[in-house]
Amino acid sequence: MPETPNLDRIASPKDLKSLDLATLRAVADELRAETIDAVSVTGGHLGAGLGVVELTVALHHVFDTPDDVLIWDVGHQCYPHKILTGRRDRIRTLRQGGGLSGFTKRSESEYDPFGAAHASTSISAALGFSVASDLKGEKRHVVAVIGDGSMSAGMAYEAMNNAGALDKNLIVILNDNDMSIAPPVGAMSHYFARLVSSKGYRSLRRIGKGLAKVIGVEEAARRAEEYMRGMAVGGTMFEELGFRYVGPIDGHDVAQLVAVLKNVRDGQDGPVLIHAVTHKGHGYAPAEAAADKYHGVAKFNVITGEQAKSKPAAPSYTGVFADALIREAEADPSIVAITAAMPGGTGLDKFAARFPQRCFDVGIAEQHAVTFAAGLAAAGMKPFAALYSTFMQRAYDSVVHDVAIQNLPVRFAIDRAGLVGADGSTHAGSFDVGYLGMLPGMVIMAAADEAELARMVKTATLIDDGPSAFRYPRGEGTGVEIPANPQALEIGKGRIVREGSTVAILSLGTRLEESLKAADQLAAHGLSATVADARFAKPLDEDLILRLAREHEVLITIEEGSRGGFGAFVLHLLAEKGVLDRGLKIRTMTLPDVFQEHDSPVKQYDEARLNARHITATVLDALGRSEEAAKALA
Repeated sequence: MPETPNLDRIASPKDLKSLDLATLRAVADELRAETIDAVSVTGGHLGAGLGVVELTVALHHVFDTPDDVLIWDVGHQCYPHKILTGRRDRIRTLRQGGGLSGFTKRSESEYDPFGAAHASTSISAALGFSVASDLKGEKRHVVAVIGDGSMSAGMAYEAMNNAGALDKNLIVILNDNDMSIAPPVGAMSHYFARLVSSKGYRSLRRIGKGLAKVIGVEEAARRAEEYMRGMAVGGTMFEELGFRYVGPIDGHDVAQLVAVLKNVRDGQDGPVLIHAVTHKGHGYAPAEAAADKYHGVAKFNVITGEQAKSKPAAPSYTGVFADALIREAEADPSIVAITAAMPGGTGLDKFAARFPQRCFDVGIAEQHAVTFAAGLAAAGMKPFAALYSTFMQRAYDSVVHDVAIQNLPVRFAIDRAGLVGADGSTHAGSFDVGYLGMLPGMVIMAAADEAELARMVKTATLIDDGPSAFRYPRGEGTGVEIPANPQALEIGKGRIVREGSTVAILSLGTRLEESLKAADQLAAHGLSATVADARFAKPLDEDLILRLAREHEVLITIEEGSRGGFGAFVLHLLAEKGVLDRGLKIRTMTLPDVFQEHDSPVKQYDEARLNARHITATVLDALGRSEEAAKALA
């Protein structure tokens, strides 16, 4: 544990108010050490938080949080904020079951006024707070902190355009740690930043505007000032959106940050953007040296920076997808790949290394990614849009309007399907089967293991008459042998994995392994179980499903998705065919109708009641054997 005598005196942001600059710098240094030590125990997002340590201290020193509203975009950088806002005693429970969330969360603290985890929402939310404050007659400052990556998304500019038009008192801090969208930070830019945020400059500006109006050159004067200020400090684009631009400033200089923040706080008249240049991973050598600046880390040794990563027993599903796509692209030059700022997370970094001209990272812009893929498809290419299930939600209108209605053959590789562990409810891939399954013409596959995933990639390359999707989970696979030359699947056809007579278990996705375990458990109860892999949520294998319903007393469907997905599609089919009139005992097993909290995936699926013992108990309960069902769960 690091020694933190100054930080130890900070129980809440109020304790920062009276500190001088030297002590604030000491607090920042200790806060950085505490953050590093905590994340070394829990793992999590480290680099982003280290880059905003000084900014976090300065913000809580200058503004009266939680009365003043402070909103962090995404939330990867919020660990120092949590330490300063009364959660230090729990900081080593980050992302653990029952512990602190890895993101800002309204139910966790009054200092988290708005929850985050997806990018580019902070300015929109902050504008909502600003307008509400005016309507309620409150006097409070509203600050949104957004990174340069999040600023690349269209939603951020939509919000800024609206804020500029409304001319509301809103402070946006652009945490620029990568894009280099401004001239180098130095003494001259520091001088201009303090100048344009100062009371004297604002007073002179008001006098000048009044004089220009009197003599009839108001518009010319405005343009001249904007041009001169743009030449000196940049930011013309933000000025055009209606924001007064201040910066760039050194985001690691506490004195500079405090001075500028106070100037803006005390003289705000409309929306302001403060451009702070920071360095991801700042102050921790291993993070600064890493290519990703320690964006997301496992537990690690603080001294060496070495991460305690376990050796996987099997390839990851993400890696299997990437290898399969590369194999297909070797033979088909029309295959291209698209990702939205997640090349490493989706495995497309490997594809890009092999085919740099055929891989496109569009930034945090999922809606654009999907319509871009639609354009590629319309032009005769074979686009694979690799998106996390949770992020694809953001592009749903594009999926409907630009892909499905036009029946374009965009292939969606849906990573992180199902529960994802420490990232919790904001990143769970719970809804894609339901929201895609309602779209006419959509083909939806779910891989039971790595070999099936490789076959689904092959299958998707051959679907040229409409859109398709295949989903697969986070993490390592089952260890099955992956065929060197995967064969395509017959569209809409599942498979029988084990034959039985009394019970039928129909699995979609990687619950197949648990279904087979449940079949073994049911045998101990004298029940013979058929286990089938649906493979397709759409189109359904109607012949297979009707056979299972006809030849078994109990039919169980199980999936790693929400209600309203695969099980609902099966029920609809059975109702349409009149099968439910014949006394079939059917149960659908889905994720529960709640947003599940972060925990290990094993514990999450146990909480969701989707493991083998839960399947066994569901079957026994359906047969009226409730006592045995209770014992199966014990």
